Amino acid sequence: MDTKMMIELVGYLGSALVVISMVMTSVVKLRVVNTVGSAIFMGYALVIGSYPTALMNLFLIGINVYQLFRLFRNQKEYTLVSVNLREGYVSHFIKSNLEDIRIWFPAFSEQSLQADTVYLVCCENQPAGLFIAEKTGPDELNILLDYATPTYRDTSAGRYLYDQLQEKGYKRLLFRNLAPKHVTYMEKVGYRKNERGEYVLELERSNSRS
Repeated sequence: MDTKMMIELVGYLGSALVVISMVMTSVVKLRVVNTVGSAIFMGYALVIGSYPTALMNLFLIGINVYQLFRLFRNQKEYTLVSVNLREGYVSHFIKSNLEDIRIWFPAFSEQSLQADTVYLVCCENQPAGLFIAEKTGPDELNILLDYATPTYRDTSAGRYLYDQLQEKGYKRLLFRNLAPKHVTYMEKVGYRKNERGEYVLELERSNSRS
């Protein structure tokens, strides 16, 4: 493979990463991948002498770095609201996000409407996530749904939720449903898989590590 072909492939790689970043639901991942793609494409533009293209990508890198800095510096302020699944707004939230919910939680169904523990996690008055569970003991919950909208799909909303649940007296969370896409998140926040295939989070132990 000659040098010219190698340079062209680098340009294609940078372009592909920029395009891929545009379809990502996580704002942080979008910014990171877009920055990498822009940096690669800027290098390609400099090599071929396309300085306006290189300058544009330099500006894109600066914008992404600035926005990432803002995302990580600003402390998100969450609130937890106890709700009823039959409330109009909660029903609207579920219907509006149902397609995405079923991607992450394929087992989610109408049975959740019988749940006795439902919380809406909000960030600056914006809905960030919905938690649906049923009590299986005085200090234990079986989770039916632990959903976060794409903008808040990091661990901050979840850790806030678990802190609040511990303050309410809960010590153990169980997740028994099949949700392959959710496993990485659960392992990141401290869930462990037991011999029955359930994911278990011991809240006191989790909070002592955070």
